[in-house]
Amino acid sequence: MKIALIGATGNAGSRILAELSNRGHHVTAIARQPEKVPALPGVTPVKADAADVAGLAAAIKGHDAVVSSVHFTASDPHKLIAAVREASVPRYLVVGGAGSLEVAPGVKLVDTPEFPALYKAEASTGSDFLDLLRAQSALDWTFLSPSAMFVPGERTGKFRIGGDQLLTNAQGSSISFEDYAIALADEIEKPAHPRRRFTVGY
Repeated sequence: MKIALIGATGNAGSRILAELSNRGHHVTAIARQPEKVPALPGVTPVKADAADVAGLAAAIKGHDAVVSSVHFTASDPHKLIAAVREASVPRYLVVGGAGSLEVAPGVKLVDTPEFPALYKAEASTGSDFLDLLRAQSALDWTFLSPSAMFVPGERTGKFRIGGDQLLTNAQGSSISFEDYAIALADEIEKPAHPRRRFTVGY
């Protein structure tokens, strides 16, 4: 497949890039500093800014799917969605956050007293992004939320898939960037959550 990846040099983006490359996909790695994109098979670095609708639309046009892996507070979801729609890309996948996941019926993780204040703005903005996607009437989107601890680790291929509830186990709530990348790549290849959010965790 031909896939555009916005934010290809970030923590999650770089792992997604490697996973897609390893699977033999052709990836347009979009970054503000394309020189930082690693040289991988099937990967083409392209310079574009997530805030430039016209420039971003031109960069992603002609792809089978586009993945956005950018910080919510450093981007504008309205502009990202506008670029995807302008480019007529069939599928849009978003690297989501855990803050909008439910820890109890009607209670989001971001709204709990224990949620770190440092990440509250990012999580709240991500929740707003999800609400905006849900309001889209003609966009095939998927929002993949990681578990609470989204960290570097190993590529084990052993994880659980959930819906709108935070996944936890005896060790807490976590997923590695590497295993998250597997779940996202699987969703690209075999769509199972159209116009929905789902989550991944151990």
